[in-house]
Amino acid sequence: MTDPNPIDDTADDYSRFEARLVAHDQDATRVVTADLSETTARQLVTELIDNGVVMPVPGKRVFIHEPSETAFDSSTQLAVFHQGWTAARNADEVRE
Repeated sequence: MTDPNPIDDTADDYSRFEARLVAHDQDATRVVTADLSETTARQLVTELIDNGVVMPVPGKRVFIHEPSETAFDSSTQLAVFHQGWTAARNADEVRE
């Protein structure tokens, strides 16, 4: 009996195809935070302040994200962080 020709061996094709599909599905379900404008970020931070999720520190130009106790000096950084933080928490709840 001869060894199979490695060029004709398609045993790994299915696993590579499946891995690509899984990666594509994960990309489709991820929250995109990179496309956040400054105006949208300010609006989100204002809503978070109104809802008690974010606490501004007077005189220091710093925001404290209360649930994670993380400080930010930029509304855009805070908005992107909060969107990612919320997405991660929602993903954890779905898994449970």
